[in-house]
Amino acid sequence: MARQKKRFIAGATCPKCQSMDTLMLFFENNIEQVECVNCHYRMSEPKAQGGGSQRQFDQVIGVFKPDNDA
Repeated sequence: MARQKKRFIAGATCPKCQSMDTLMLFFENNIEQVECVNCHYRMSEPKAQGGGSQRQFDQVIGVFKPDNDA
């Protein structure tokens, strides 16, 4: 059996115990898993859906709306 790569998510906070920098990311049976090493809280998301929760302006710093009064 191949060894799984596990990576920590810098700056992330566990939604259950609120500990920072304790979440690790890894794949198990082709499903993305995130687990807290402190309280063992676990979240999962199928690999095909990763990043699907992006909103329209997530990558935008600001939205310019010019005044039409000029």
